[in-house]
Amino acid sequence: MFQTLDGFFKLWNIEVDATQKILNQLTDESLPKEVTPQNWTLGRIAWHTVTAIGVVASRTDLSFDSPNQDYPVPTSAKFISDSYQQASSALSQAVKNQWTDKSLSEEQEIFGQKMSKGDILLFLIQHQIHHRGQMTILMRQAGLSVPGLYGPSKEEWAMIGMDAPKM
Repeated sequence: MFQTLDGFFKLWNIEVDATQKILNQLTDESLPKEVTPQNWTLGRIAWHTVTAIGVVASRTDLSFDSPNQDYPVPTSAKFISDSYQQASSALSQAVKNQWTDKSLSEEQEIFGQKMSKGDILLFLIQHQIHHRGQMTILMRQAGLSVPGLYGPSKEEWAMIGMDAPKM
């Protein structure tokens, strides 16, 4: 749980940058990539990552403009990336202007459970990390390079002439 807005913004900005790196790598051709027809496509996961910001925020007392409908899934990777940039920035501004350090401990009901506002912000971050992991797998299957997020990716290690460390 976040107890200060500063704590949230420090982590949010890091994670937004990481998600933006992923979304910036997507192409229109990669969006239909799926593991099986029963699973979400890369585009559906990417768009859900965008819309979840507005969906979660709409269940709180935050007020800002953001896409909040999962369908239809856009066919433009640039539109998805640009929409994420707008939604993540709008959330930041709304939190900065509408919540305080003190209000982070206030509880709200969200998705049938009571959570503090600080926990809701942590949930938003964890949610996008979860979906970023899914997207990186589909990106590799689609033949896209995956950017390093918490260190160099396999492709970035290769660019500097080194083998990626074995896990």
